[in-house]
Amino acid sequence: MDVKEVAELLMAQGKRVSVAEADTAGLVGYLLGTIPGSSQFFPGGVIAYTGGLKQSILGVSDELYNSKGSVCEEMAIAMARGVRELTGTDYAVSTTGVTGPGQGRSSFPIGTFYIGLSDKDGADVAIHIQLDGDRDQNKRGAAQAAIDLLGQRLQGG
Repeated sequence: MDVKEVAELLMAQGKRVSVAEADTAGLVGYLLGTIPGSSQFFPGGVIAYTGGLKQSILGVSDELYNSKGSVCEEMAIAMARGVRELTGTDYAVSTTGVTGPGQGRSSFPIGTFYIGLSDKDGADVAIHIQLDGDRDQNKRGAAQAAIDLLGQRLQGG
């Protein structure tokens, strides 16, 4: 879904969204901010590239981080929930994964991502996607997946 369509849905419904990004390093927020009037629906977000920020700012538990790691469904949900609660928005999306070219500390293949979505009604979800591009393509693909997931929710999906 095009980010402009998502923005139109947010504005039409009077809803706001925030972002918690690890691997995409602010790209989802950037995309939302390209829309004129984005301050009506996008107050901001958190770039939590390392684990410590996930815990100290987003409220992710040490237990989750230590037992599951930073690339998992539970982490994506916890990040989205944490930034939604921090910012008081209706929705939040999150991204966490392995962009490449190296795997870092993760044992997951390059291109593995989890995209989280949290809404104030408690309907939190995460999806797994597998991308096959270079570092930039993987970041862009994960950011688009976050926009798509939000768009689907806004359309009632």
